[in-house]
This record gives sequence, structure tokens and C-alpha cells, in this order.
Amino acid sequence: MRIETIMRALADPTRLRIMRLLAAMELAVGELAQVLGQSQPRVSRHVGILCDAGLAERHREGSWVFLRASVGKERGTPVGEAVARLLATAEREDADFAAACAEDRRQLAAIRAARESSAETYFARHAEVWDELRQLHSPDELVEAKLVEALGDEPLGHVLDIGTGTGRMAELFVGRAERVVALDKSLDMLRFARAKLQNLPSGAVELVQGDFAALPFPARGFDTVLLHQVLHFAQDPAAPLAEAARVTRPGGRIAIVDFDAHQREELRDRHAHARLGFTDAAIAGLLTEAGFAPAPPIALKGGELVVKIWLGTRQGAPASAGRKAAR
Repeated sequence: MRIETIMRALADPTRLRIMRLLAAMELAVGELAQVLGQSQPRVSRHVGILCDAGLAERHREGSWVFLRASVGKERGTPVGEAVARLLATAEREDADFAAACAEDRRQLAAIRAARESSAETYFARHAEVWDELRQLHSPDELVEAKLVEALGDEPLGHVLDIGTGTGRMAELFVGRAERVVALDKSLDMLRFARAKLQNLPSGAVELVQGDFAALPFPARGFDTVLLHQVLHFAQDPAAPLAEAARVTRPGGRIAIVDFDAHQREELRDRHAHARLGFTDAAIAGLLTEAGFAPAPPIALKGGELVVKIWLGTRQGAPASAGRKAAR
């Protein structure tokens, strides 16, 4: 980050307001324009200046482009962190700036409400199908409790939630992680998750569109990888597990939550399941082939479909050594 470029980028009241808005939550350009009461082309120009200065960054989800702040403890360089502190201090000490920021945040309520309404509509369209599947297996609360227990008290570090769906796994583990990245291929599900997670602190969860067979992340970037009710959608389960292994640091862990092998053929058509569950031997073989040392499986009976939790540890040096090497 060049300090001259940063100072020029911040020398505008609208861009200062944008930075404080992005400190609260990720926003699309159109949403920023709505909050600021300015035209979208004008806001886009301001956003371009902030992005060129390294203060914000764009990421695309289908036809939408979302903005997130690239300063602060999670993302920033030391200069970026100093900028984030400066803006927070300015809001506390400058009454006019504070009033403008407070009004902007009030306008965010409409954005949050619109997202929640869209999510509710999507859920309503699919609720009957989802409820039908839930009735076939153990209650979600029991599955979640067993998964938390299985992962134990060890720090989760950097977490990747592959196939985040509604964002529930990200929500469940965000308090125990240094950072959570939630990935899904479906734009509809990402928007659902965005609505569900939008009241968490800014930067607590990063939502990313991507395919589990070609993860858009560098190698050895995560300490914990989750695949919760995702693997049965894979035509070739070895591919997403190979990708999961690639992005897991040595000594890091993987947790797979899915169905034990079953014969409910209608799930292929009604729920797009490519695989009718997995045997313990199949998962152990897949994990070993991918480079994980499998642990004994955990079975959660209580429904026609038995849910299993399979854990594995990435073989190699300890995760701490991996983090030092990455630095």
C-alpha cells in the first residue's frame, strides 16, 4: 500500500462513508448507492478509487459484484490496520462524520430487510423438500452437537466450509475460528447464507462462490475443512477430497458429515443426490488416498437414514509448522 495513494483515496467524504459502511458488512455497489442516495455510476467511480488504493476489494457472485474492506486485523497490512483504526477514531471524535455514519447505518436496515425477505422467499419455495429430507435422519441439533464434540476443544484455526448452503456450519463455528471461509457453487444459497450471517461482525465469515472440485484457494491455507451434507452431490467424491487435502495444512483436520450407505433411490431425482451415502470403508479409502489419516467414524442413528461423521488428519508436519513455512 502506497501512503500517498491511500491519502488521496480517503480525501473525499463519500469514500470515507463507504469505508465505514464496508467495516459493517459486505455490500453490492447497488446497495451502496441505495444507502448513500447517489447514482450507481458515481458510487462505482468512488469504489474504483478505493479498490485501486488497496482499501477495498471486489468479488463477483454471478452478475453481482460485492465489495469488502481490505483493511483491519483480518485483511490489512500494518498500514491498512492503521487506516481502519484512524477511521474508527474519526467517527468517535468528529461529530459531523459520526452523524453521517449513523444515518448510513440506519439505511442499512433496509438492505438487511431486503436480503432477509429474499432468503425467506427462497426458503419457502424449498421448505417442503428440505423438511421431507430432515424427517429421514437424526435431528440437526443432535448432528451439530456431535460434530462440535468430535472436533473437541482444539483451536480450529482457519476454517473452510465447503458447500456452506444456508451458512449454518459457518455460523456454528465462527466463534471458535480465527477465520471462516464459506464456499458454495449456488448463487441462491450464497444469498441465503449472506442474509443469515449478515448480523455477524464484518469479516467474520467470507462468502465465496466456487466449485468443490476446483477450490479457488492456494495450497495449505486452512487448518479445518468441513463438508457437511455435501459429498453425496459429487459424481466422483475423490475429486473434492483431493482438493480439500490440497488446501489443508499438514496436521490440519477434515470433518465429513454425510449419510451412511442406503437404498433410497428417489433421492437421486428428488434431491439431486449423486451418491446414496457411503460405507465406512469407502470414506476411509477416499481419505487415505487424498492424504488424510482417517479416525473411527461416529454414527448418529435415530432416523431411516443414518448420519455419519468421518474425521481425518492431514498427513505431514504439524499444522504449526505449516503455518511457519507459509509465512
